[in-house]
Amino acid sequence: MSGTLEEFKQLTKAEQYFEFFQLPYDQKVVNVNRLHILKKFSQLMQQIDENDTDLNEVERLNKYCEALQQAYQVFLDSTAQEQKLFKVFNQKPKNVVTLTEITSD
Repeated sequence: MSGTLEEFKQLTKAEQYFEFFQLPYDQKVVNVNRLHILKKFSQLMQQIDENDTDLNEVERLNKYCEALQQAYQVFLDSTAQEQKLFKVFNQKPKNVVTLTEITSD
């Protein structure tokens, strides 16, 4: 990795992050989970920013690189529905009875 924090802040696409950090990735995995990977990456970066305030630029970028790897790995091992990163996955549909709510007496 030879980029700067200022260059990092200009990135907007998932592929750009992987290329910036020179990390291998499967385009199919990114295509299917793009928003979820970016959301998880964002959450992990926020934790780094809140907990590691004394990092220099290189250390911060290294931590961000690890966070992107971790976010990507989550979706190699799991699904978006299992992770429930977005509100839509946590909302219970109205006027629907799920099979788990049906009991026989």
